[in-house]
Amino acid sequence: MANLIIDIGNTALKAAWADGMTLGKTFRYQGERMIDFILSLTVKEKPEILILSSVRHFSHQVLKKLENECERLIVADEYLVSFYGLPSWLSPDRMASIIASRYLFKNRNCTIFDFGTVLSVDFLDAEGNFIGGNTSPGCRTRFKALNRYSKSLPLLETPDEISERGTDIASSVSSGVISGMLSEIEGYMSRYSENITVFTGGDAIYFAKRMKNSIFVVCNLVLMGLALIAVEYDKKD
Repeated sequence: MANLIIDIGNTALKAAWADGMTLGKTFRYQGERMIDFILSLTVKEKPEILILSSVRHFSHQVLKKLENECERLIVADEYLVSFYGLPSWLSPDRMASIIASRYLFKNRNCTIFDFGTVLSVDFLDAEGNFIGGNTSPGCRTRFKALNRYSKSLPLLETPDEISERGTDIASSVSSGVISGMLSEIEGYMSRYSENITVFTGGDAIYFAKRMKNSIFVVCNLVLMGLALIAVEYDKKD
């Protein structure tokens, strides 16, 4: 019996069936009926373990409904974060990224960039200890903020290409946002040049293509970390 891995972020739900650490087909859903979407995944097959990481709070009634769809339900919360020796203020998805990076890059210092609604940057030493992390606005959030807080700046999509210097309002915004993020990322990479650099999240590939230095792109890093938690939980029984 497979496990069902669920990660609900600020923008979308990502899910995957997993056989141990091996992820199968992944799913993405954006909408308000997230629980109905999860239940649609369990209609034909009930998972042994359903592990849920979410930025949203779900009622006891909702969690009870999910419990009825699986053998065991694991909710990634601040108690689980603390169990893995991490500070409770870290979100469950950041916890999962760290756990997956510990597994994939054992005995190596890591800098983990997660490109989503926010840009989170987390640091691990060679022993896998979390030594801190930073948070700033993500790419789309920066475009939205410029439009929202300025009467003269348009809301733009993430550009395919940018110029070194803007020549009109649109190109100056595009170049400013993307060049600013690239400088931010490169600054971290230069400061922690001995670290392995890991990119994950929705914009990981976009920024990876613009990097001069060697990096690892692991798009499903959070799902991998949650799958590993499920495996370890299963071994304890």
